[in-house]
Amino acid sequence: VQLVESGGGLVQPGGSLRLSCAASGFTFSSYHMSWYRQAPGKARELVAAISSAGGSKSYADSVKGRFTISRDNGQNTVFLQMNSLKPEDTAVYYCNAQSVEIAMRRYWGQGTQVTVSS
Repeated sequence: VQLVESGGGLVQPGGSLRLSCAASGFTFSSYHMSWYRQAPGKARELVAAISSAGGSKSYADSVKGRFTISRDNGQNTVFLQMNSLKPEDTAVYYCNAQSVEIAMRRYWGQGTQVTVSS
């Protein structure tokens, strides 16, 4: 099982980034997918989630209207489009997969750093 995030980097406030998470080794379409982030000295927090078929999405209040989660089950990939980035969005962003049938079965990616700074 692998979840490989990409697309992080350094961006100025107000800028945009698109994160990708490529999945392999499991049946992607049978898993809900989500993005978490962890800033230095803070707990990991849920940023956005999408259901297995993509019909249901949810967002943390802090990113509503700025971030969009999507998935391509044909390409086994989940995305996070991040617009109007703020310095407080700086964190390591992690991809997470949770089995629809067995909720305790979860996988994590290694994370990708997002830094918002001028």
